[in-house]
Amino acid sequence: MTSKIAPKRLGFFTRLLDDVPAGERYRLAAEQIIHAEENGFDSAWIAQHHFHAEEGGLPSPAVFLSHVAARTSTIRLGTGVITLPMENALRVAEDTAVLDLLSGGRLEVGFGTGGTKESFEAFGIDADRRGEVYAENLAVVRDAWAGKVLHGGNRLYPDAPHLLDRVWLATFSANGARLAGLSGDGLMLSRTQPRPADNPDATLDDIQNPIIDAYLAGLPQGRAPRILGSRSLFVADDRKRALAFAETGLRRVADRFAAAGHRIEGDRLEDLIKALDSHVGTPDDVIASLKKDTALARATDIVFQVHSIDPPHAEILRSIELIAAEVAPALGWTRSSAPQLVAAQ
Repeated sequence: MTSKIAPKRLGFFTRLLDDVPAGERYRLAAEQIIHAEENGFDSAWIAQHHFHAEEGGLPSPAVFLSHVAARTSTIRLGTGVITLPMENALRVAEDTAVLDLLSGGRLEVGFGTGGTKESFEAFGIDADRRGEVYAENLAVVRDAWAGKVLHGGNRLYPDAPHLLDRVWLATFSANGARLAGLSGDGLMLSRTQPRPADNPDATLDDIQNPIIDAYLAGLPQGRAPRILGSRSLFVADDRKRALAFAETGLRRVADRFAAAGHRIEGDRLEDLIKALDSHVGTPDDVIASLKKDTALARATDIVFQVHSIDPPHAEILRSIELIAAEVAPALGWTRSSAPQLVAAQ
């Protein structure tokens, strides 16, 4: 089943991966989110990564989003995701409650189990228990937001019961999606994910459509679905220019994979684009490839990130403009006033 859910909301996802010092990374990411708001994007999402600068560069999402909240006014701000097993659940509840107030009620809270084994070890968490710890911490966050009595007779201040309706859960599995549906939460679909050993040639929507089916089957009657489809997308005015940046970025990823003992089949740029589920080219190019993605067609929220291509900052800003002006409208998104697209210099 490939039923279309409307209306679409448009999001921008950033990992902080520019080859500059950390403070400059944060400045550039904030500028990208501000630019997304100016171009009508509905939401902006950031990931949390501990220790590994090449993975995401941001260990403190609430701190960063508080800074962005002060410089924006309409765009919703989301965590995609907070790695909850490595966090103190009450501190997460407190930080998100305060952040939501400071942002004027614009916070969306995505949670996941993620992180490398070494990251868990640094926090004194057994990586093999991360699913169990995740469930325990998520229950504590929900109870705290709801204003329930906590240990010692305490209650969260400020409480935030409204955030219970803004939870998003990231998962690679149909069972995880079913649980997200049963709890009435939003479902976060990854920009890429591993192929099953028995079907290495599966497309991303081959894998994610059953996940969506499980989510919708678990969703309580009358509860509106929230399905976030994240995709790797880099769009430029010129196809050759887009492919040149893709060549640099995707080969860098392939080299890291090889150093870690993994291998991508094929060495052509087309092989890398396919293996890393990337959409690259002019607006017409990426519209054509995205329209083939039946899982994305079922998403309520289409969210684009330039990772793993990671072009320079100015190219990211231009890609944001082209997405809002041409790509997203072709996929079912509308905004109240069309962005004013200027010719590339």
